[in-house]
Amino acid sequence: MLASWKQLIFQILLLLISCRHINTTSPDPTPPPLVPIDSLPRDVRRAAFKGEGQIEKVEVLNPVNLELVCTWTGHQDKESNITGFWRKDGLEIENSHLTVQLENEQYQLQRVFNIVSEENLGNYSCVFESEVKIDFVVAVPQIGEIRDKPIVTYVGDSGMITCKMEDSKPMPNTWKWYKANGTDKEEIFAAAERQRYEIKNNERKTKLLVNNLTMADSGLYYCGAVYTLSTSMGHVELKVITYFEPLKPFIAIVIEVIILVTAILLFERSRSKKNDTEGDMMSDQTNTLSPGENNGLEESSSMRQRKT
Repeated sequence: MLASWKQLIFQILLLLISCRHINTTSPDPTPPPLVPIDSLPRDVRRAAFKGEGQIEKVEVLNPVNLELVCTWTGHQDKESNITGFWRKDGLEIENSHLTVQLENEQYQLQRVFNIVSEENLGNYSCVFESEVKIDFVVAVPQIGEIRDKPIVTYVGDSGMITCKMEDSKPMPNTWKWYKANGTDKEEIFAAAERQRYEIKNNERKTKLLVNNLTMADSGLYYCGAVYTLSTSMGHVELKVITYFEPLKPFIAIVIEVIILVTAILLFERSRSKKNDTEGDMMSDQTNTLSPGENNGLEESSSMRQRKT
């Protein structure tokens, strides 16, 4: 009996020891393979300082080693060297300060940036002597055709929203649609709500059809042109109204006319009553005069007639 208990305890200890070596944590997802930076294509963009507020737009589609080159002719009294540095989105890039030599009567500042993800996009600025700068806006192609006025449709109808990338811009990989929800954007999955939404993509153009509109469907809708590095956003406002809405101005005018006519009628009525009251008072005064007073009035009236 004692031997069996010892054997059972020994098996339990072996089981506990073996469990300690079992890894119960879930493995981390395998990161996507990274393209070696050295093997990326190289793109060089040059800009010469022309004046304050200069902005150069740089469109990128795929990961690239982007070399930005800035030149400045300097002031009249040129120094042999000046200080230059770089900023990204208004913040100074660490260890970017360097001494720029005067060569061929101009200063040149250059740097290579590895653009491999959406985080690398943004506003890059080359700065000379903290007073002269050139901005490079590095981004995917932007949607140019943006509708300023909202699309107006009625409750119960269907609304069509369209976005288009200019023919001169590269064609996006695909399109996505979002609806504004406060400060966030909720992606619209037409396949999950076939009765409500329908999305039609055609190269540089996309259409979103919203069926059975309600007042809750009013708001901003965002179309996204999806590129490898990032998504370019455009927005369109959809305004859903009732059929009673267009009649509101006409109804307001009718109400104003009715009020005006009513006021005029009331004024005329009160004026008529006042005239009737004055006439009755005059007739009462005539009836209350004595016969002598009436004769006097008649004589004075006849005398006035003779004089005339």
